[in-house]
Amino acid sequence: MTWPFVPLGTVAHVQLGKMLSPKARTAAWSFPYLRNVNVQWGRIELSDLVEMDFDEADQAKFDLRQGDLLVCEGGEPGRSAVVEHDLPGVFFQKALMRVRPCDNQLDTRFLQRFMEHAARRGTFAKDGNKATIAHFPAVKLNALKVPLPPVAEQCRIAGILDKADAIRRKRIEAIALTEELQRSAFLEMFGDPVTNPKGWDVKPLGELAESASGVTKGKRYDGQELVTLPYMRVANVQDGHLVLSEVKTITVSVEDGRRYRLMYGDVLLTEGGDPDKLGRGTVWREEVPGCIHQNHIFRVRPGPAVRAEYLSAIIGSERGKRYFLRAAKQTTGIATINMSQLKAFPVLIPPTPLQDRYVKFVSKINESRDNQQERSSLTDELFGVLGREAFRGGLRTGAIKGGGA
Repeated sequence: MTWPFVPLGTVAHVQLGKMLSPKARTAAWSFPYLRNVNVQWGRIELSDLVEMDFDEADQAKFDLRQGDLLVCEGGEPGRSAVVEHDLPGVFFQKALMRVRPCDNQLDTRFLQRFMEHAARRGTFAKDGNKATIAHFPAVKLNALKVPLPPVAEQCRIAGILDKADAIRRKRIEAIALTEELQRSAFLEMFGDPVTNPKGWDVKPLGELAESASGVTKGKRYDGQELVTLPYMRVANVQDGHLVLSEVKTITVSVEDGRRYRLMYGDVLLTEGGDPDKLGRGTVWREEVPGCIHQNHIFRVRPGPAVRAEYLSAIIGSERGKRYFLRAAKQTTGIATINMSQLKAFPVLIPPTPLQDRYVKFVSKINESRDNQQERSSLTDELFGVLGREAFRGGLRTGAIKGGGA
């Protein structure tokens, strides 16, 4: 089955939001408005609104009604969500574009799912304006070719994709629950790490573990035997997990290859980044054989008094975050810590048998989380296939009949 593809601007009105300016903050006509951050994929966040002036003409021009589609113009171009109900007294600024269908030819739930499909295909990245921040301006949104099956078919497809997305979201929620369970178990076993109600001994990290920085990119190795190895970058080390979708390689001397080689049970920590992400790290479990680490990643190798899983958890706890935030050097929104500050971190030292119980619990949680993530990845892949079929007319009645997590 094939459908016509038409420029979006021929079946809907696209309105760019109000320009921000100091003149629009007199408080004479002050109203809350939506920004880019308020519009996520498939949902609108109304918990964090700021205000500026919208006079009577602005209110008529930038109003939000049930069924409107809001589309991000920049940042993550194309990210969009349907307005689920009228929002009287709430407007939108120029980082967003409002799409309002004309003549009942277009269902915005269908259009929002098409926007997700187009984003997965790279449409907005490929066709948008290239600058410091990616943009997909109103003129290009108006020209975007969208499929136009009969409205009843649009509603049917949107309903199928909504059901499939609900299954996908349940997978994500299940992963989040395992992470919350792990945090709760830590507090139950060891108490609040900030107040130390169980009175555990405290020692600086430098007395409990060996810490080291990594290899510097661009280092010269004149006349030395070289080897090319995979290495961990800041982008690979997240809070409680690794992102290994892109692992780069680096050429170093054989000696440096041995010196910076990661070992099972090392704790990896980022040197800096956003202030709220200080202490971000995870335990290395030999996910990439022969891997080393760059100089913006600290490697902490625990001694006999602390277990890696416990050490990673307490460094990433509120105790760690507060300590590193106080100790860090901050410039223009970036915070960094040095080796001395890392080694001085005051670690609570519970008995090793209790730490071992926590390690066993974490192992079970990781196994459950890995299973959930594998299922989630498969669900994401199937959702993408379903979207491709949907927008080329390949979905038949009964494609999704409910489903569970």
